Amino acid sequence: MGLRVMLSGRAPVRFKVCGLTAGDQVEAAAEAGAGYVGFVFFPRSPRTVGVERARELAWAAPVGVAKVGLFVDATDEELGAVIDRVPLDMVQLHGREGPERVAEVRARWGLPVMKAVGVGGAADLDRAKDYEGAADQLLLDAKAPAGAALPGGNGVAFDWGLLRGFSARVPWMLAGGLSPSNVAEAVRVSGARQVDVSSGVESAPGVKDAGLIRAFAEALTA
Repeated sequence: MGLRVMLSGRAPVRFKVCGLTAGDQVEAAAEAGAGYVGFVFFPRSPRTVGVERARELAWAAPVGVAKVGLFVDATDEELGAVIDRVPLDMVQLHGREGPERVAEVRARWGLPVMKAVGVGGAADLDRAKDYEGAADQLLLDAKAPAGAALPGGNGVAFDWGLLRGFSARVPWMLAGGLSPSNVAEAVRVSGARQVDVSSGVESAPGVKDAGLIRAFAEALTA
């Protein structure tokens, strides 16, 4: 799915641009080589998008670019209202959903599920492995700061060195505070083969910048 970006001398690194809200942003992500584009369905986020708008954006994404819907502790009714209208390729669960809930969502809608896990220490990586039998992918994100209104997209990173030697039975993606200026180092230290960016390619909260998206992709080829 989508173009893959080569980090010099390394295996291909795929990237996801999350929190897209406009057609030109989707176009910029696809042209830069994103393998995934993400749409946020969480009202408290500055990146949230309505169902009909998301439907338009998803249809505009080129074939081969995976459309991911991000939800936070959503009910079946809330999930269905989106999934029944928006042609998603994957569901991202970014709340407190346990393995059983992840498996329920996967079984009910027949879509792959990416489960986000907040990481602040080695114990969190052990907890992430609890989802290996339920989720199709893991998103290893920085734990939200105390009192943060959002579970992700806060522009903070965690210690990438925690991921040295980390392996899981399902693919995993690195997130949290990534930007054009640090993503190459993040990949080098963590060994990540997939990365996720949101606030790191914004000119203002919720406003993706095409130039920063290109710079992010280019940083992965340096």
